[in-house]
Amino acid sequence: MKFSLFVHMERFDPAKPHRELFHELVELVEIAEAGGFEMIWIGEHLGMEFTIAPNPFDFMAYLAARTQRIRLGVGTVIAPFWHPLRLAGEAALVDIMSGGRLELGLARGAYQFEFDRMLGGMKATEGGKHLRELIPVLQRLFVGDCAHQGECWSFPTATAMPKPLQTPYPPMWIAARDPDSHNFAVANGCNVMVTPLWHPDEEVVSLRDRFNAALANNPGVPRPRLMLLRHTHVHERTGDWETPARALSRYYSYFEEWFRNQRPISNGFIEPLSEAEIAAKAHFAPQLMRDNLVIGQPDTVITRLKYYERLGYDQYSYWIDNGLPHAAKKRSLELFVDEVMPAFA
Repeated sequence: MKFSLFVHMERFDPAKPHRELFHELVELVEIAEAGGFEMIWIGEHLGMEFTIAPNPFDFMAYLAARTQRIRLGVGTVIAPFWHPLRLAGEAALVDIMSGGRLELGLARGAYQFEFDRMLGGMKATEGGKHLRELIPVLQRLFVGDCAHQGECWSFPTATAMPKPLQTPYPPMWIAARDPDSHNFAVANGCNVMVTPLWHPDEEVVSLRDRFNAALANNPGVPRPRLMLLRHTHVHERTGDWETPARALSRYYSYFEEWFRNQRPISNGFIEPLSEAEIAAKAHFAPQLMRDNLVIGQPDTVITRLKYYERLGYDQYSYWIDNGLPHAAKKRSLELFVDEVMPAFA
């Protein structure tokens, strides 16, 4: 099983400069590369301090010059926000800049907050039709001339310019949850990325089963890769679990409020949650975060990841966003590199 780092700029304190957050992100990526991670992933989110990622290709263009080996994953662009021709060109250019290290992840989108501002209130659940239309068009644009008449986009003959360095195009990944999205990904030659979010490992097994069912439904298609994304924190002493567990309890409390799209937002910050409001979210209780997410000393983390490896996951993505200070994230990542990854060498 290979490893990747899933990372964003995240801001909870308006006194923290964006430039400082950016340099902290770069430092984490450099640690991941030096430590032998296969990939890093940065997604796309707009207008929120909670996840600052307006265009992941900008990050990748910068990181292409700061790194040598690690693969650069866009995880993920939001399909309805991109015209196929623009997406093909930007992706191809970054693939050239990085020496053929781009991994291209795509998703339908999730936050209604973003759809309200980007697409005039279109329901986020409708993003799936854009994703299903986009993938085959994008693949044709990477290869050569393509004219398209579809429900979401229409254009006369065009092609990706420039062309990607990788042939026929960079590996493509789809963020999948329901059986239909797994089937679509496998049928269209795309790798699959899944996340159980805060749910226990029963969801990890269920997501694997949906992937396996899609393989059975497409017997003539080569098996794509399967990636598991999970919040992770490695600590040194037995009692150190509580700090990351409480941080992730807070993180998911805010995640849920962003997803509900009902709480007031000012200058990119959602209205703060009180301690009582966070405590009332029993499904995010710190003990549950400790049990469900990958939080523990190195031996505990190794045991958990070995289980995921046996389930058939090809890549484990260490999701480092959690609201903790940079020093705590950095120390956890160093412990993961030094004491967890050697067990998978």
